[in-house]
Amino acid sequence: MVLTFRWYDEPDPVGLDRIRQIPGLSGIVAALYDLKPGEAWPEYRVAALRARIEAAGLDWRVIESIPVHEEIKYGGPERDARIEAWIDSARSVAKVLGPRSPSGSEEPVVITYNFMPVFDWTRSDLGKLLPDGSKALAYEEEVVAKMDPLEGELELPGWLAHYSRSDLYRLLQRWREIGPEELWSNIAYFLRAVVPVVEELGMRLAIHPDDPPWPIFGIPRIITDSTALRRLLSIVDSRANSICLCSGSFGVLASNDLVAMAEEFSDRISFVHLRNVKITGPRSFQESAHWSSSGSLDMAAIVRALIASGYSGPFRPDHGRMIWGEEGRPGYGLHDRALGAQYLLGLVDATRLSLRSTS
Repeated sequence: MVLTFRWYDEPDPVGLDRIRQIPGLSGIVAALYDLKPGEAWPEYRVAALRARIEAAGLDWRVIESIPVHEEIKYGGPERDARIEAWIDSARSVAKVLGPRSPSGSEEPVVITYNFMPVFDWTRSDLGKLLPDGSKALAYEEEVVAKMDPLEGELELPGWLAHYSRSDLYRLLQRWREIGPEELWSNIAYFLRAVVPVVEELGMRLAIHPDDPPWPIFGIPRIITDSTALRRLLSIVDSRANSICLCSGSFGVLASNDLVAMAEEFSDRISFVHLRNVKITGPRSFQESAHWSSSGSLDMAAIVRALIASGYSGPFRPDHGRMIWGEEGRPGYGLHDRALGAQYLLGLVDATRLSLRSTS
């Protein structure tokens, strides 16, 4: 497994010079975050980002993400044009990054995406104070149920970056008229258009699960469990149609067995987010340190299932707490993610040793 780290480019307070000091880390996960969803990525912009990453001695093989425009998600009249723009972005990525990295890695470039209507990951608290003095992202169902995102009661990174409040109102009204089956129809339309292109370009498309994996604000969410993944993968039966297995997103549903999911979908997993969560209610949770005992997930068992099933691709520590007084982008400070990276590397090494000794 290849350790990577998410970086938000130059505005990110965590610089590449610090990231490269994390032992065992070789790859950066990045994207052109300043471009609007549905805007085609110029090749020169992708090349410039690659140059900055490689100048720091790091590799870039995972795109997170090329956003899917709302017109595609709800099947609007501009859907085909937005899909073509998405394909143009994928072609720019392939031309600049594929098919092999400077370090000689033969792992294909991975493009992650999600199909969450309107809102990306959602939390009710960006800095919940934990007993040890650290701060973490948290989601409390009762709090979210009382909030109105149009009134500014709940604002998360990315929500208002590309949409005005009037846009959000229009989108919310539109989505509240759409059910899960229509959303499934729209994701099928998207996949049938883009997966053959991604496959031809020698890359992989990896869907990130809904976060959290249940409807919010009266809007459907569909990528929530194993049943949903089976349905998604059957739409286009291609290795290029794959999964970003996020333990923290799937893991907040106690009914999701992450070990079983890692084993079942091992040949269709192209990227892995490894983070722990502490479930505090049927639809409530708080994020924790990556260590298994800090939360509700058996991180060691998940890592073992991935490796034993043959997964050798990229993974990254996901959201971290804010510790030691650090301030920064919620969930994406340096210190706790770096600690998490080392814990996860220890699990990888221990698993490999254990599997060798029993073979």
